[in-house]
Amino acid sequence: MVNGPKSTVTLILGMIGSDVLYLILACLGLATIANNWSEVFIAIRYIGASYLIYLGYKMFRVLPASQEGLKSEAGSAKQVGEVASFVQGFLISISNPKVILFYISFLPTFIDLNALTSSDIVLVSVLSAFALFTGLMMISVGASRMVVLLKTPSAQKRLNQVAGGIMILAGLYLALR
Repeated sequence: MVNGPKSTVTLILGMIGSDVLYLILACLGLATIANNWSEVFIAIRYIGASYLIYLGYKMFRVLPASQEGLKSEAGSAKQVGEVASFVQGFLISISNPKVILFYISFLPTFIDLNALTSSDIVLVSVLSAFALFTGLMMISVGASRMVVLLKTPSAQKRLNQVAGGIMILAGLYLALR
């Protein structure tokens, strides 16, 4: 939020990467794969749930910092963390089982999966990636504008605690479901 929407591009690309992977798998018969390799999807779910709980805990415990402190921390993290940001985005999205269900239920409504060609799969993947990128960047732009409202340490602390709590609850939901 502090560094603006440009700083979220690699995270967004990671999220798009996993969504496009699920989309391609759905086109190639994800339901069959999920039935035959259900243990893999269960393991992915638990790994993702653990990761969300870990991120939520870290966010919940972070102390508020001044805007300048946040900018310098985020700037130094950017130098080291583009790959980590991509991986984080990928793991966040790949661990969400609702993505699998969405593509399995959504695709047959609009696409005859039995008649798909490889060029159709590429076209659907590119269009989906564009739509996801546009939507996630709009969210990022909106979040970056929230910085104005979060100038006080108490507001930052409340936001971190709420966001961390939501991530912990999402992780617990994934793990217990």
